[in-house]
Amino acid sequence: MDRITGLPDDVLVKILSFVPTKVAVSSSILSKRWEFLWMWLPRLEFISRKPELRDFIDRKLPLHRAPVIERLRLDLYSPAIKPEDIRRWIEIAVSRHVRELNLQIDYYSENENIFPSSLFTCKSLVTLKLRRVTLVDIPSMVCLPSLKTLKLKSVKFVDEEMLQELLSICPVLEDLSVRCDDDENVKEFTINVPSLLSLSLVIPDDWLLDGYEIDTPSLSYLKLEDWNDLDHNSLIKNMPKLREAYVDVRYPNLESVLESITSVKHLTICSEVVYDDGLVFKELEHLNLCVCREDSSNLFGQLLKDSPNLRILDISVVKDHATDELNGTVSWNQPNFVPECLLSSLQTLKWSRYFGRPQDRDLAVYILKNARHLKTATILADTEEHYVPNLQMIKELALSPRASSTCQLVFVEDLYSSV
Repeated sequence: MDRITGLPDDVLVKILSFVPTKVAVSSSILSKRWEFLWMWLPRLEFISRKPELRDFIDRKLPLHRAPVIERLRLDLYSPAIKPEDIRRWIEIAVSRHVRELNLQIDYYSENENIFPSSLFTCKSLVTLKLRRVTLVDIPSMVCLPSLKTLKLKSVKFVDEEMLQELLSICPVLEDLSVRCDDDENVKEFTINVPSLLSLSLVIPDDWLLDGYEIDTPSLSYLKLEDWNDLDHNSLIKNMPKLREAYVDVRYPNLESVLESITSVKHLTICSEVVYDDGLVFKELEHLNLCVCREDSSNLFGQLLKDSPNLRILDISVVKDHATDELNGTVSWNQPNFVPECLLSSLQTLKWSRYFGRPQDRDLAVYILKNARHLKTATILADTEEHYVPNLQMIKELALSPRASSTCQLVFVEDLYSSV
């Protein structure tokens, strides 16, 4: 203890920053010197399911002395904590030039405002993360001039315009994540952010949604998970700077998404919907196709045909996507002509969770037979899902003809299958 006490205050504060805030505060009883050290912590986390948390924060947060709060996290689970308490704590954080605010509430009243007006004019705030809260009101003539990252999970809005109102006061926003819940107050919504570089949008399957619009001309990364199979509109405007996309959609209008992302270099896609002819992915070099759905093979054929410069092909079942005897790829219709990418550009094939069923074998054999410049084909076999023996899989592919004389076939057991 004497060795630690002999360290400079800034080093001791650094040590305290590695333990939970409640533990750091308890160090104040060690000695007179330790009594105030925790007050200089740059990051504060208040997480508890106990009702005493309210009094704890009320007593300790106003004593904080650091000129800047780098991060304040409030995970609130007790109904004893009222909206006025939360507003008061956020006001203190704003007065300390908070840079990151992370707020989660596991209970709330949809009609009560928990945000002070000062939050919406906070010049220091760079990151805002909200979960299970309701946004009731945004004051007029406000701005978050430094906010670059905004993450909204299960956030409810009092009306359809509230999300865009929030986005409109963030002039330099770069990273936006929205995970929606079924919200009876919202049937349509818009995401219009000229400065946005990264967007993640998740739409649940049970939401009575009429549609949404995305207008983000500077976007370089898009993750769209639209699991809503009810009929709804989606207007996604052109994204000329988009370089990577993750698309997992269940509704029929896949084409409206794909025609806006033709500039991508790396595409991960999961869908059983096919699209009409006319789209060309000239920039696409890396395709990751999830084959958990029945018509995945037909989408695969379309994307091969429309991606003339494809170099890397990953075939897999995306994590948390289920496949069974009733799902997954079925027999596919081979293209009338060999796609250009197989003749001139494809160099790498990786197939994770290869089941060895006839439809899987047909796809793999077709690629090996036609990919003239293929350098490596890595097959990660899942022998448990459909009980196809490992040796049988190896023989079927090893004996199949290969267009590339230099192609190395690598066959390993997929560890995923034994987890």
